[in-house]
Order: sequence, then C-alpha cells, then structure tokens
Amino acid sequence: MKGKVLFIVTLLSVLFMGRAEAQRCLPKMRGIELKAGLNEADGYVLEATLSSYAKGGNKWVYGVEYLKTSHPYRTKSIPAAQFTAEGGYYYNFLSDAKKVVFFYAGVSALAGYETVNWGEKTLYDGARLNNKDAFVYGCAATLDVEVYLADFIALTASLRERFLWGGSMGVCHTEYGIGVKFIIN
Repeated sequence: MKGKVLFIVTLLSVLFMGRAEAQRCLPKMRGIELKAGLNEADGYVLEATLSSYAKGGNKWVYGVEYLKTSHPYRTKSIPAAQFTAEGGYYYNFLSDAKKVVFFYAGVSALAGYETVNWGEKTLYDGARLNNKDAFVYGCAATLDVEVYLADFIALTASLRERFLWGGSMGVCHTEYGIGVKFIIN
C-alpha cells in the first residue's frame, strides 16, 4: 500500500511541476547548420557547417562557405567570389539555466580559393584586370547565438570578421547572418 501511494505522489509531483527540459549541447552531439547572410561590400554569404559539441556546451565547427560580392566598374559590376573551408572552436561563454539560448565566441582557420570576374581578364570595354584568381588563407573571429525551438532544431545568428590573405578582394570582411541548425544525434 505504501508503495502505491509513493508512486502516485511521485507521478503527481512530476505532472504538476512542469515539463522536464531535454539536455542540449552534450559532448559528442552533432548538428548541421545552414546559414545565409550579408557582408559589408553589399554581397551575400552562404554557409554549411557541422558542429560537434564538447564539454561545457563548447563546440568544434567544420564548414564550407561561399562569399559573393560585386565591384562597380563604369556602368557594370565585376563579380568576385570566395570559396573557403573552415575549422574552428567556439567557446560557450553564456547560456540560460534551461539551456534554450547559447552565446558563443569562436575562432577559426580558413583556407580556400578566390576568383575575380570568373577568371576572365578582359572586360566588356577591352580593359584588362590585374587581379588574379588565387588561393586564400587566414582566420575568422565569430560571435554566435543559438536559440533552441525544440530539442532538435535551433535558430542561429552570427557576426563574423574574416581576415584572408593571398587574394585581391582585401584582407578584412565583416559578415552577419542567420541560420537554422538541426541536431542529428
């Protein structure tokens, strides 16, 4: 009899105390993120990343990124693009008690390829470009926010400063974007 009463009291206390929150960002959990954004040169950014969580909600990030910009020339514009791969570590410096919102500061190494006017050296008016297609390398500093809508899906927002050498588009690129992350295990 005491066992039944204890079971009923335990069951009622669980039901009336609210729902249990799932555990998020545990070590070895992984997520896939798709992100779109803008940069300071009136271009856009598309990114896909794989996050692998470590202790404390920190994460390792591996991804690919496409950056497209246009540079005005007389009445037309000259397209420029960068294709980069990334590997980095993001530190969880703030999160709420229910593990719904996470704030990250991260650093990444970047390497990739840059093309200006898709390799065409001669412009429509006969002028020649001095810019060359090149391999680029560098790093990035990122501030990132994740807001979980459910246990397996989160909305993200980021602000990033990229420093890339070796190309002709300049060294610094500021980007900001939003994305969606799906937890896959």
